[in-house]
Parts: sequence; structure tokens; C-alpha cells
Amino acid sequence: MIGGVLFGCINHFLLLGVSLSATTVGLYLTPFCRTAVLLVVMMSVFGISMGVLDTGGNVLILDLWGDKGAPHMQALHFSFALGAFLAPLLAKLAWGTTASTQNHTESDFDPLMLNRSSEATSDSLFAVPEDMNLLWAYASIGTYVLVVSVFLFGLFCKKRSKQEKATISAQEARRAKYHRALLCLLFVFFFFYVGAEVTYGSYVFSFATTHVGMKETEAAGLNSVFWGAFAACRGLAIFFATFLQPGTMIVLCNIGSLASSLFLVLFDKSPLCLWIATAVYGASMAATFPSGISWIEQYTTLTGKSAAFFVVGAALGEMAIPAVIGILQGHYPDLPVVLYTGLGSAIFTAVLFPVMYKLATLPLERQRKGRKSEDQRALLSSSELNDCDEENEEEDAEKWNEMDFEVVETSDPTRESLRDPPRGVLMEPTPKASGQYLSDGYFSVNSSSSLVRHQDKRD
Repeated sequence: MIGGVLFGCINHFLLLGVSLSATTVGLYLTPFCRTAVLLVVMMSVFGISMGVLDTGGNVLILDLWGDKGAPHMQALHFSFALGAFLAPLLAKLAWGTTASTQNHTESDFDPLMLNRSSEATSDSLFAVPEDMNLLWAYASIGTYVLVVSVFLFGLFCKKRSKQEKATISAQEARRAKYHRALLCLLFVFFFFYVGAEVTYGSYVFSFATTHVGMKETEAAGLNSVFWGAFAACRGLAIFFATFLQPGTMIVLCNIGSLASSLFLVLFDKSPLCLWIATAVYGASMAATFPSGISWIEQYTTLTGKSAAFFVVGAALGEMAIPAVIGILQGHYPDLPVVLYTGLGSAIFTAVLFPVMYKLATLPLERQRKGRKSEDQRALLSSSELNDCDEENEEEDAEKWNEMDFEVVETSDPTRESLRDPPRGVLMEPTPKASGQYLSDGYFSVNSSSSLVRHQDKRD
């Protein structure tokens, strides 16, 4: 939540660089912690930095590529899955040979030196760990994170916030009508999805040993199959995202998780079904989270606060659902509570996504219908105006034709007398006659010119 607020006012590269730098410090100091309180503080630093990174990484990719960044989003979450798959292997190498496995006798230790070391340990907060493999494991991961933070600081110095401001101002116009409702539904969607994913990955070892009766080595292999399929399919999702829409990938993932979880519940005692269905379930859960973020970006712009909102939902599901299921599985050991959780979550997410899709696309359909009706109104009004203009022009033409006809048919005796005077008599026109002649001629000229003007208007 804090990261979402900070991303709205601080440069993304700078904030991510600072967050990873804090992670580096925590990784370097963790092996030297000698008190539980100090170790809790270091773990809290990890939690804060991971929360900021989880929110900021998604927002940064959306700001850089927008709704075209589905492959990049899949690549980001593939790196998470790859790290989660490789970290236990690195830890196993670090703890393969420990000092506690060596044989010691009582003569090897001096009681006075033991008392001095215990006093020094109780007085100091930091001390060099006895297991140097543990120190090098944390130091190597911390150095890797430090290199990544240096690259982020370099991007901050190279690219200032001008491009980011232009991108944000261009994307602010795309906001769904039910923006908040979509975010709330996505919060619930990720709550159950991430909760089911972490629950199965955390308890599949215990479930296989207690409920199915597998050996510990086989159960460990089953756990590796789940996370291995999860990481591999996130890698393949990078290429699938180049030609498949995010909504299509979510539907395929929902179908796969629903089918595999159903087979796990129906054949919970079969080891073969457990192996196959676990691999399919891990593969089906791989692309849902990044595809969900890319999908909602197509309909509404995600900011730091909105991204932090559904990331908090995922974090709450990761924290709450495994804890509750662990308690229930302890109270009902004969029931496959873990498998019921996966099936219930798959059903819920499969039903919830069509509701989200309908809610996201409904305003677009209404806008299209509204635009179509407005166009029809405009066409009808223009046609009605054209019809009225034609009727008015026809009425005017008929009036002018009648007027011209009356002018042509009117006979003037004075004009005829002037035209044919008596022979031998030279008559001068009287003022009345001349005035009448002028007025008639003026009327004839005016009527003719008016007819010409009217004819031009009709043309």
C-alpha cells in the first residue's frame, strides 16, 4: 500500500533502486544477526522491499508498454518463478556441509572460551556466523540484487520523468465506467488465486507423505514438479503472449486448473494421478497473475494506487488462506482439505472472470449503441430538413409560375392604343398613360428578374 502511494509522486526507477538497495543491506546483515529481534527487523526490511518491488515492477511495465506489454509482464513473473525454483537449490548447497555435522569431543572445547564466547554473543548484536557457506549464500544473492539496483539508478539518471508524464497524461483518458468495481473484483480474484497457489505449493509435501503415503524423497520430487512446471510454463507464456490475448490465456489457465484440481479430488489416493495432476495444476497456475494485470490494462489505466490495491489482495490471500487451511487440515487429517481448497478456488475464479469481462465490456457496447442512435437521428433530421426545403421550393416555384402566367395573360388597352395609333394623328402620351406604361413595364421587368432569381435558387 505504501509503495502504491509512493509511485504516484516519486520516479519509478529511483524508488525501485532504493528498494533493492535496502534489500541488499538486509541480505548482507542477515547472516551476522545474533538476536531474534534484529533478525525480525531484517525480515521486515525484506517484506517492505518485496512489497514495493511487487507493486512497482508491474506499474513500471504498464507505464513503458501499456496494453502491449503482455510478453514483458510474463517475463517479469517468469523471473520470480525461476528465482523461487533456484533459491531452494542454492540453500541446499549452502547447508549441505555444516559445522554441526562435524564430530567433536569434550577435549576440543575449553570451558573458559565457551563462557567468553557466550558473553560476547549476548553483548553484541552482530557476529560472524560459524557456517561460512550460509554467509556466502546471502552475500552472493545480495551482490546480485546490488547490481540490479545500480542498473535502475542508471536508468533514473538517463531517462527523466518527461516521457513518464507524457505517457500518464495520454493514458488517463482510458478509464472504465466501473473502474472501482473491476479493481474490487480483481482484488478478490487474486486473493483466491494466489492463496490456492501458495497453499498447494506449501502443503503438497505434507499431503503426499501423510495422506498418500509417499516417501519423503518422492514428496520432495512432487514439490519440485509443481514449481518446475510453474516456472517452465511462465517461461513459455512469454512467447504465447505475443499472439494470444490476455483474456484467452486466463480462460485456458482456468480450464486447466479446474480440470486438474477436479482429478486431484477424485483420485486423491492415486500416486500416478497425483504426479500428473500436480504438473498440470502448476502449469495452469503459471500465467494467471500476469495475464490478469495485462487484461485489466486493456480496459482501464492502472496507477500505482490501483496496482497496490490488488497486489494487497494477493498478499492477503498468500498470508490468510494457507494459515486457515493448515489449521483445518490438522483438525481433519483424513480429508484432503488442501485439494478441496484448490478445487473451490478454481471454481470461484472460473465463475468470477466472465463477470469481470462482462463488466469491463458493457460500457463499450452502450457507447457504440449510443453513437449509432445519434448517427441515425442526425441522418433522419437531415433528411427531414431536405424534404422540407424541397417542398418549400416547389411551393415557391408554383407561386412564381402562376404570377408570371397572370402577367403574360394580362392585356392593357392603353399599351395597345400606343402600339397602334390612328393614321395621320400624332398623339402624345398623357401623364397618366405614360405613368401607367412605366409602371407596367417596371412590373414586367421586376417579375422577370424575380423569376430569374428564383430559377437560379432552384438550380
